[in-house]
Amino acid sequence: MKDNTQLVCAGRHPERFGGMVNTPICRASTILAGSMAEWEEMKRARAAEEPGATTYGRYGTATTHAFEEAIAALEGGHGSLVFPSGLAAIVTALTALLRAGDHVLVTYSAYSPTRSFLEQVLSRFGVEVQVYEPTCGNKIEALMRTNTRVVYVESPGSETLEIQDIPAISAVAHAHGALVVMDNTWGTPLFFKPFDHGVDVSIQAATKYIVGHSDAMLGVVTCNKKTWKQVKETTQSMGQTAGPDDIYLALRGLRTMGVRLQRHWKSGVAVAQWLEAQPEIEAVIHPALPSHPNHELWKRDFKGACGLFTAVLNVTDDASVIAFIDALQHFGLGVSWGGYESLAIPFTPSKHHGERWPYIGRAVRIHVGLEDPEDLIADLKQGLAALSACEARLKGSTHRNLCEAR
Repeated sequence: MKDNTQLVCAGRHPERFGGMVNTPICRASTILAGSMAEWEEMKRARAAEEPGATTYGRYGTATTHAFEEAIAALEGGHGSLVFPSGLAAIVTALTALLRAGDHVLVTYSAYSPTRSFLEQVLSRFGVEVQVYEPTCGNKIEALMRTNTRVVYVESPGSETLEIQDIPAISAVAHAHGALVVMDNTWGTPLFFKPFDHGVDVSIQAATKYIVGHSDAMLGVVTCNKKTWKQVKETTQSMGQTAGPDDIYLALRGLRTMGVRLQRHWKSGVAVAQWLEAQPEIEAVIHPALPSHPNHELWKRDFKGACGLFTAVLNVTDDASVIAFIDALQHFGLGVSWGGYESLAIPFTPSKHHGERWPYIGRAVRIHVGLEDPEDLIADLKQGLAALSACEARLKGSTHRNLCEAR
């Protein structure tokens, strides 16, 4: 099946639920067996990983299994596991695959809580953490060691949006016996197929485009056969589980993700192109734009782009950034992205990137939602006008102060 057909069909079994087109919300802790023979069969089926088999709510209900089945099919993996947040998915997968004495390589451009977990938590348990340049490609060979267990990739990178050469990195990692773990939230199961590019474990914040409506938090890990048993056992040993109500919202969001992502992609590029032409903008960092330094890699490996990118304002002071943000009406100021609404939030790449960040101005992460792009452009236009007015006032004030000093 094509992706858009899988979005509609994957994980759906109306015959199991009286013909209901959607898998219902199944809430349960205790799962009763009618006899000892049935109990033993339930345990056997769960151990054999038969579809839908469970003995306790923590191992999932029909709602859980429907979602996990659908994601595994879309990503092309062996199996998927659902978590209460994207970060929970990340930390559990890394905990499952790493142990004391291991060496892990993590891209500079990774989601900052991922870096923090590795550097502040796993390092305390004897895991050696080393960051690497995201655009190194097969040059990562120089950093591989005999104890390198995991190479962690994120493409595009959080905030800075570098595209990594995942096939090249995967080939080097596998030649050294290491696993490749990827944060695939930006690409989604539709625009980047991780297992076709050598990834062993794919992680997504389902909170974003899968749920799609900013009303539930979830994470999902998809594994190949090699990593499945280890990640699943660790997930269950750590008691990781997610509620069926949130999973139901993810299933519902999944069915429309294809059409939503097409709109996010088209509108995001339109807004990014408009911003790129404005004098108040130093740079727009969007992999789908020809100006992006890794644009050719994006064209080679990705099937599309979501609505998230970064704009660098041609200012260096807080007041002008505040004026820009406060003037916006359609772009909300808030954490996360991937919902139907547009967002804009300032950030400081230097926290993790230091001298790697080549721009002078102030960065704003922009998520283009499902509003009409003409309205979004008009909103940004008034934001930039407020920024320019603030800049003029600041320059005037500086000029007056210089004159008074003379």
